[in-house]
Amino acid sequence: MDDTRLKKLRGSGGYVMAKVTDEQQARGNLGGPDLFLAPVGRLPESDITRYFCNTCEKESEGAPAVEFESPGEVVADNLVLVERGRYKCSCGSTIAEYREFKKQDEQGEVGAARTAEQLAQQSAQVAPQVQQPAQQAPPAQVAQPAAQPAAQQATQPAEQAPEIRQGAGDVGSIEGRDVIDGSANRIGTARRVGIDQSQSMVLVMAGPDGSESSIPWSSIKKVGDVILLGAPDAGGAAGAKECCLRNKPGSRFCEECGSKL
Repeated sequence: MDDTRLKKLRGSGGYVMAKVTDEQQARGNLGGPDLFLAPVGRLPESDITRYFCNTCEKESEGAPAVEFESPGEVVADNLVLVERGRYKCSCGSTIAEYREFKKQDEQGEVGAARTAEQLAQQSAQVAPQVQQPAQQAPPAQVAQPAAQPAAQQATQPAEQAPEIRQGAGDVGSIEGRDVIDGSANRIGTARRVGIDQSQSMVLVMAGPDGSESSIPWSSIKKVGDVILLGAPDAGGAAGAKECCLRNKPGSRFCEECGSKL
């Protein structure tokens, strides 16, 4: 007995019609009436019947091409990026992007995110090392400039190279980073840091369908190569399923999207 059903799965650049199981449908449902392709991941070509591209505005039979790679990057403690890819139309446009994460210990919790520096060191251990030829020192100059008086040397500040810091606390360049919830599910992509109507700091992110929503900065657990959200407090403010906004305690409707809490 076939337990799959034909459903429309939306992406940022179009949609696909595919046969999905109940478990895949649950992953693609982010709280509204639509299903999204990004949280479902890569589907077998045989399960996709047709697709539509927003760029060329054409519907095509069969499955779109899928470009993917398996980096195996440890982006956080107990969280590995096992695959990332994109569905592409025959015109070359992207229909949807996806990333699949996996816990190393399914019973454990996701810990602190890895910084960009830690990920670079991790990649360097895997990539082959290339020996660079030694550079010859320039020939010594015969004429030496006259030494400056000690008083003049004291007045000239020493030139220092600018210090570049890369770490989990850097929020100046978060655009494009994946937003991961407490269950290790990717729920969107970071756009920028902003201020909401209550003058509180929020993270503005784009969902799988491209629509923007905001998350209170207090709900963020760690900022690194990915942005991890902490588990909601049992007695805290209610969260909207549509936009993930944490509302004030006692609120019945979301201040951002208007959905019922």
